[in-house]
Amino acid sequence: MIKPKITLRFRGREMAHQQIGMEVLNRVKDDLQELAVVESFPTKIEGRQMIMVLAPKKKQ
Repeated sequence: MIKPKITLRFRGREMAHQQIGMEVLNRVKDDLQELAVVESFPTKIEGRQMIMVLAPKKKQ
């Protein structure tokens, strides 16, 4: 089972607009809703990165 990890890395002034990064991760989560579930979603920024881990949905 492969668990993709999505990492957003902020550079320079991008650190002042972290809410845009959160919007991007939410959009990815919504787009992949049928295929995967979010295993870990960032509640805060870790250094200069936001990390989200996905897991595939179980087959029926």
